[in-house]
Amino acid sequence: MSVSTVLFEYPPLVAGILRRRYKRFFAEVELADGQLVTAHCPNTGPMRVISTPGSRVYLSRATAVARKLAYTWEMIDVEGVWVGVNTAMPNRIVYEGLRRCLFSELGDYTAIRREVPYGSENSRVDFLLDGSAPLYLEIKSTTLHRGRLALFPDTVTTRGQKHLRELTRLCEQGSRAAILYFINRSDCTAFSPCDEFDPLYGELLRIGIERGLQVLPYRFEITPETVRFLGLASIVLA
Repeated sequence: MSVSTVLFEYPPLVAGILRRRYKRFFAEVELADGQLVTAHCPNTGPMRVISTPGSRVYLSRATAVARKLAYTWEMIDVEGVWVGVNTAMPNRIVYEGLRRCLFSELGDYTAIRREVPYGSENSRVDFLLDGSAPLYLEIKSTTLHRGRLALFPDTVTTRGQKHLRELTRLCEQGSRAAILYFINRSDCTAFSPCDEFDPLYGELLRIGIERGLQVLPYRFEITPETVRFLGLASIVLA
């Protein structure tokens, strides 16, 4: 497995200071010249500890002329560590890693399919890796932390609970299934389910592991220039 491998290079980003996040999808950011702009916030969650006013942020500039908002919020500085905010990025970056066969824990595969319908609860899996033993792979962006421990989720997630039930059923039926936690910050070396915010999710994850669900908390370093893959974090279930 490669260590500190660049998987994504950002175009030139725009620096600013977060003034507020509001109505879930909007962020007011002050640019270096003092101009206040409204940026799209591509994160529907509570964004605990990653939406503090006064924090340094970076925005990407839209290329589509017809788009209503010219900027998208990409990352925030949390106590000196850049944390990814854009929840569309993990799947894009993981796809690049899959294309390069970078994640050795997933084994061999011959094709990558996206957004494949499956299960009994009207679900779509992020990736289906075709091969001699197909693998259903779900991706979850992880930004919450406690010290060096990355935590997921940061609120009750009925959607996440559904995914765990679906993936666990696949394992019970003899299929291969995995959940990849994209640790969207470089300062965490271990991962744990956040029982404090969603105890049922933690219970379902532990049941899934017992029944064969593969859990892969992968570490990534986010900077204003690149996203680098740092390898596998340890799992803490106690």
